[in-house]
Amino acid sequence: MRAKSVWRRAPRNLDGPSPEGELATLQDVLTNFRLTLRMKCEGLDPEQLARRSVPPSTMSLLGLLRHLAESERDWLNWISGSDPLPKLYGEQSATDALLARHPDPAERLGEGGASVRELMVHRVEEYARHCGHADLLRECVDGRVGQ
Repeated sequence: MRAKSVWRRAPRNLDGPSPEGELATLQDVLTNFRLTLRMKCEGLDPEQLARRSVPPSTMSLLGLLRHLAESERDWLNWISGSDPLPKLYGEQSATDALLARHPDPAERLGEGGASVRELMVHRVEEYARHCGHADLLRECVDGRVGQ
């Protein structure tokens, strides 16, 4: 049995005042889940990131990262209503920037008219769920546990 190691640092930035307002709070929570996911992947080589560590599932940390990147691209396409973007990774900041131009949480966007609030809550939920998966996957890869 592998000895478990534990992260000794919090993945969240706890310095300074709490954010003010609903959207700033949701963005802060989203940022913290992104940091948690990044921490779960730190220090692993490509083989470890791609390891399907909970058979018979095909899920891996790399697969989670790809899924979340594709989700960001899909949200960006949906909100902007423009032609679909190609499959590139790194759309988090583009989606964040687009939503930042809409400071009213009740404003409706995109084809289905979801509110900015709904979009932000859905993004937080998506990252939170997958951070839970990442906890289990990382523990199976090398025994690391924690935040």
